[in-house]
Amino acid sequence: ERNWQPPQPALVGLLFLQSPLTWGSWVLAIVWEHGRTEVWHFVVAVGWQLLQTLELCQGARARIVSVCSQGASLVWCEERPPLDAHSDMSKCAFRFCICSRALEVGEQGVRLGTVRIVLHNSPEYQVLASPQHIFLVPAAASFATTSKFLLVWHPEKAKLTITAPSAGFVHRKVLHSSSESDFRKLLLGSVGLLSGLAPLDIHTSAVSNSGGLLLVSTKGAVNMVEPDGTQRHVFDLEGGPLAQGSPVQLKTFGSILACVLSGVLYLIDQNSGRLIEKKILSMKEVHFLESPGEEDSIQLLTQTGIYSFSFSKPEDSSRPEPCLVEMVFEEACRYYQRRSLSSSKLTVEKLKKGGVFQAPVALAAILQHSLRQKQKAARGLQETYAKLLSTMSLELQSYMSLELLKTCVVCAPESEVESYCEELVEQEVSRVLHSDMDKDNLAYLNSVFASFPKAAWKATRSCLQLQQNGDGLLVARATPEVWKKVLGGPQQEEVGQNGVVPLFELICASFLRFKPKWLPSFVELTQQYISISWAYSSKEGPEGRVPLYKRALGVLARKNKRSEADDEMELELLLCSKRPKAVLQALHLLIRLKQWQRVVEVAEKFSKLSPLLNKEIFTTLLAEFAQHRELDPYLDMLWSLCPAELTASDILTVVLQHLPRSQEDPAPFSSEGNQLTVGLLKPLLQRVVQRPCVQDEMYSDALQSPIFPPPTPPREH
Repeated sequence: ERNWQPPQPALVGLLFLQSPLTWGSWVLAIVWEHGRTEVWHFVVAVGWQLLQTLELCQGARARIVSVCSQGASLVWCEERPPLDAHSDMSKCAFRFCICSRALEVGEQGVRLGTVRIVLHNSPEYQVLASPQHIFLVPAAASFATTSKFLLVWHPEKAKLTITAPSAGFVHRKVLHSSSESDFRKLLLGSVGLLSGLAPLDIHTSAVSNSGGLLLVSTKGAVNMVEPDGTQRHVFDLEGGPLAQGSPVQLKTFGSILACVLSGVLYLIDQNSGRLIEKKILSMKEVHFLESPGEEDSIQLLTQTGIYSFSFSKPEDSSRPEPCLVEMVFEEACRYYQRRSLSSSKLTVEKLKKGGVFQAPVALAAILQHSLRQKQKAARGLQETYAKLLSTMSLELQSYMSLELLKTCVVCAPESEVESYCEELVEQEVSRVLHSDMDKDNLAYLNSVFASFPKAAWKATRSCLQLQQNGDGLLVARATPEVWKKVLGGPQQEEVGQNGVVPLFELICASFLRFKPKWLPSFVELTQQYISISWAYSSKEGPEGRVPLYKRALGVLARKNKRSEADDEMELELLLCSKRPKAVLQALHLLIRLKQWQRVVEVAEKFSKLSPLLNKEIFTTLLAEFAQHRELDPYLDMLWSLCPAELTASDILTVVLQHLPRSQEDPAPFSSEGNQLTVGLLKPLLQRVVQRPCVQDEMYSDALQSPIFPPPTPPREH
């Protein structure tokens, strides 16, 4: 264009605008740094024609640093320099504002709406538009505090979201009036939290066709930030840290993310993060072209021409499914390596060529025929493979239904995702519980329980078949194999300190979160199963290591906040174990809490378990009786617990050892009325003295002989 004579201000953006369908042509807006905007229209017979020249900014000193278009509006970040040239740097850092303005192109020409200030007194932002939202990404030279978070603006709802994705921080605010659009007031309630966060690591940013924000860090990590502020990891690019000047091109085509870095094209599945293909290009400077409606190919613009790259596979292809077949051989490698006595490394190539291990070869052949060619599944299979296929048909159907369910989760609307996730988690938990419980599977279950806690809880109930019977008692109808997976598997000392916990602890944590009152019953059920499956003294069983009640108490101790309900839970867990040490610990806890009625009830119930425990309980309560008068209302029951082998002198020894020590000799008759008297002990001492001695019982037969000495036997003549 001849009007564009140097020196020209810097070009900020080239934006294709929405135009009426009757035109059937392109409308392009060219935006310069000082706010001048030219709207051009392309006619096939004539070429490009200038429709109108506009001024976006209202101030003469304003400067546009970033611009984007969304629907019929332009959104830009504008710099408004302070009038005072000697202003301090802290004020200069907040000299930008985010503006929006309607720009409608019709048959009558171009109509420019009024300026709307979205955010003022803000730092510099790069604005990126998705179909429903505007992402505000802090510029590289932003103020240190403001480069720790992103902003997401929803124009229709006038809602602004502040998010620091890596730290899990999300805060939303509706901007009702212009007074609320001040940047510093917006952050007033979050400054303390945001100040402790690390700055965002952003090398490149782009918007995906699904409406999310793609961020590439300087370390090569590709992440997706959703409009609601949540973040998920997609892929890690090869090649180590990225230099500031090395460009990264990003573009999404359906569910495929295309990425060009240093002349290498990566094709990545956005949903799973799997690398589909990697191509080395002959040129380094490459640009992606828009290709609406063509999601199975990529158009690349280079200096030598336009190239098309297709990544679709024909539906009737008889090639095996490479990802699944490779997974079979990789899993077989790990399986055989664990059981091998050889120190040599087993590889996929050795498995395929060796001919020693037939199982992975057979499974790969079956999968190739049954999954890729459903209508002619058994064609070309060996007879032995065909028999194996008929045996595995149910397993294959289960696998196919699981894959279909995963597809449903990815494609389902938001309202149905939760139900699909619950079903998927249940299938995954069931699958792991019916396979080897090694460290990898245990780490996987930990991640499932952490990501989908409610679904994992429902899956646990289903797999263990937990329910209440008619009497309100918890029952479980799990198979012995499932019980062994719950109680066996790697223990805490084997999995290390990396945050992974054994399966029993995982399930206990779920009980505490969703059904706390069932936890003691579950521990009791588990102990019943152990008593059937393992000998009591067996070191192989779970009880040979750390008792289950202690493991459950460990889960309870890891709770962040302690409450009265947790004290009650600790008591229930100690008592449900029925172990002498645990029962005595519970008794001491009740005494510390001064719950005397429950102290007596526990003593009466558990003293029947064994004579030794009965003696310990009685001695403990007798010591308490000597110190205060709280147990006086329950003395009749307490005296009934007195063991047969205790004598009056034993009782008096315990009482004297535990009498409260006073600073001065007490008066014979204290006014406080809390002293122990002989009258209180008299019923117990009478009971013990009147009871027949154990030694007397041993010789009672001899002592009760009617004649002493016995008569002389008759002599024989």
